[in-house]
Amino acid sequence: MMDPFEIKDVLATFRILADTREQNTPRAQERFEAFGVPVERATLNYGDYAGQINLLDGSGLYDPSETVSAQTVIERKMSLDELAMCFTRGRDRFRREFERAASAQASTWLLIEGGSWEAIDKHRYRSKFSEKAMRASLIAWSVRYGFRIVFCRPETSGALIREILYRDIKERLERGEYG
Repeated sequence: MMDPFEIKDVLATFRILADTREQNTPRAQERFEAFGVPVERATLNYGDYAGQINLLDGSGLYDPSETVSAQTVIERKMSLDELAMCFTRGRDRFRREFERAASAQASTWLLIEGGSWEAIDKHRYRSKFSEKAMRASLIAWSVRYGFRIVFCRPETSGALIREILYRDIKERLERGEYG
């Protein structure tokens, strides 16, 4: 188990892995800058973002040259419109992603920018997907696949993604999960 000084040294190497499928848009660049830590591109088996550190031996927690099955990931949706599309036209692909994460026993967070339960209830999205179906799908899937739901404003997502991933790794280091 690492002592507090070793944990501090390891945490100083913290960076974020961004899935290669995450589009490199101006908004993504703003989010990456808001992380306040380096960003590496990697193919994630599930999710859009994962935390990465160098262990005491200098090796990375994950090898970004291979498909990464991270212990904790964040699946980000840019809006309720995108989420509705995932539950309708993209349902099978979306389901398979959560099934892969659940089968790997990954801690998964679904971060939805610009949404809220109230916005769902008031149907503040363009899809014909009903409010009741949206709410039911979101809650049922969170129970079925064991993920946490987080709503935030787009300008908050970068800092929130960083904080979730950093705190997860810090807690795991303090519990001795990584040496």
